[in-house]
Amino acid sequence: MTTLDRMTPPPTPARRVPEAVHRRRWAILGVLMLSLLIVVLDNSILNVAIKTISTPAPTGLGATQSELEWAINAYTLVFAGLLFSAGLLGDRLGRKKMLIGGLVAFGTGSALAAFSGSPAELIGFRAVMGLGAAFVMPATLAVLMNVFERDEQPKAIGVWTGGVGLAIAIGPITGGILLDHFWWGSVFLVNVPIVVLAVALMLWLVPDSRDPNPGRIDPVGVVLSVAGLVLLVYGIIKGGQLADFTDVTVVSTIGAGLAVLAAFVAFEKRSDHPSVDVTYFRNKVFSAAIAAVALVFFALMGVTFFAVFYLQSVRGYSPLETGLLMLPLAATQMIFAPQARLLVDRFGDKATTATGLVVLAGTLAAFATLDGDTPIWTLEVVFFLMGTGMAYVMTPVSVVIMQALPREKAGSASALSNTFRQVGGALGIAVLGSVLSTAYRNGVEDELGLLPPGARHAAGESIEATLAVADRLGARGEVLAGAADDAFLHAMHITALWGAGITVLCAIVAVVFLPGRTPTSEGDGGKRELVSAAD
Repeated sequence: MTTLDRMTPPPTPARRVPEAVHRRRWAILGVLMLSLLIVVLDNSILNVAIKTISTPAPTGLGATQSELEWAINAYTLVFAGLLFSAGLLGDRLGRKKMLIGGLVAFGTGSALAAFSGSPAELIGFRAVMGLGAAFVMPATLAVLMNVFERDEQPKAIGVWTGGVGLAIAIGPITGGILLDHFWWGSVFLVNVPIVVLAVALMLWLVPDSRDPNPGRIDPVGVVLSVAGLVLLVYGIIKGGQLADFTDVTVVSTIGAGLAVLAAFVAFEKRSDHPSVDVTYFRNKVFSAAIAAVALVFFALMGVTFFAVFYLQSVRGYSPLETGLLMLPLAATQMIFAPQARLLVDRFGDKATTATGLVVLAGTLAAFATLDGDTPIWTLEVVFFLMGTGMAYVMTPVSVVIMQALPREKAGSASALSNTFRQVGGALGIAVLGSVLSTAYRNGVEDELGLLPPGARHAAGESIEATLAVADRLGARGEVLAGAADDAFLHAMHITALWGAGITVLCAIVAVVFLPGRTPTSEGDGGKRELVSAAD
């Protein structure tokens, strides 16, 4: 090599992103995060509003517990069912168009939900919001990958992921502030000005992009998957509402849901353009990691559902106080998730994930020790440990999912992870919510014996319904209110132990199937290669 060669700097790699787009890439990322923020924020805001919505009019809608479960799951099931197809439509028609269309649908659904006149209307408008969210979530990451050069993509994805954590953390507090000053519909109406701002900025800043070789849409698979999940969840929720899982309606609906889901799997196996490539699940490591992701959100959504009623109905905290008390659950995930890789590098995926799941199971079991006058710092410790356990599960299993499949399948692996996260959350609300409803009705029904049969059934569905009856009874209602608190605490204890048992089973699966510590060579500095969803 000549002296001139040594002095000549290496050539700069050709820039794939146009210069005009490259200059405004961080502003574009800000717009994408704003779009993502409202999608994630809405669910975490709703968590503290469910008690208010269950309060009789004019304060709320008088929604029953099963109606509340559907108000949450209508969004989640539509979102999960359409996630794959929405991503493919964005690839085919243009990501910017899909983003704007998704935001408009989300904003329209939010405005309609804010002025719902009944729980049924709220459920329908929440489904519209889920439709919009399904087009926003995958398009944000796809646009991000097209405006950042490869060397900056990991940093951009890290900022994007941090935005999700921020939304989860500030959602309950935002919801509490809104409910302290405005009516229940404000938790939905707040989305509208954010949507208007995001659409305006997107039209101005964000370039359009599409895949030159987009995949084919699988409409039959989408219909089968959504129909199967809706039937299954409906049957589970109906069983909790009736406090009878042997009822013919419950058994037949759950059976029909399982049959449709089985038909979905059979169809996907034979399809040459499946929504979900079910052959991925032959990989036991991948299946175990997906199960862990689903289980974490099963526990998170299920616990959040009954924790809000515990804090507001039993302990008497306001929505804002509830949001602040639940902050450790989100904050610890933001703090410890980036640090989880250090434990994985030292102890391996199996040990880190299993330990996180054991901690999560322990915190769920701890809910079985709480009563009406437990010091509130005890609950804060439980939330802190629960968030920590989740952080040390989500980070390693997310990497395992990406590494379990070939690099060219990383996008599908990421979409599957998001889908099962949503489905896990929906089933957590349905299953744990139904266990809670059944146990509560069985505990309080003896105290409702003097009411007419129709009123007795309605009053026994949730603690809020019982307390509404107690308020109308004057002094006699104090005994009923006390019985409602006792029945709810007993139901919460049973529900928490169910969740803890399921989490322990998942920890066993992690120990059996997840990989242990991966040997590293001296030359790699002890760092393992991570495959991102973008590769």
